[in-house]
Amino acid sequence: MVHLPLRQDSAYRGAMAQPATTPRSAASAPPPRVTVWFDGACPLCRREIALIRRLDWRGRIDFVDVATADGACPLDRAQLLDRFHASENGSILSGAAAFAAMWRAVPLLWPLGQIARLPLVLPLLERAYLAFLRIRPRLRAHLR
Repeated sequence: MVHLPLRQDSAYRGAMAQPATTPRSAASAPPPRVTVWFDGACPLCRREIALIRRLDWRGRIDFVDVATADGACPLDRAQLLDRFHASENGSILSGAAAFAAMWRAVPLLWPLGQIARLPLVLPLLERAYLAFLRIRPRLRAHLR
């Protein structure tokens, strides 16, 4: 799992969702809000985000289009376009860990996000994600 520190300069402090107050019971706590950064210029990314938006009927994910975001990006735009990134509980996640965080925010995909927390599952998902990154340019070209 890749955790990246949040940028601390004042321009980016307000860009991240603040964690909710600690609930009395973790079992009754709603899933955390998740911020997802995506490439709105990529047809493959747009299709995937459109699907996740439809499945996110509770509205727990904040989607940020990196192509049009003005100052709302905690990392360099090139880093955000290179790999998939999401924020959960104040940590910026990358790759398969970011997908798992996004899945945990969506009721229908929540079980997949939980399975990704198992010790051997996330490394396998990361390997699959790296393989996907190698073929992504061809898929993008096909969708254009």
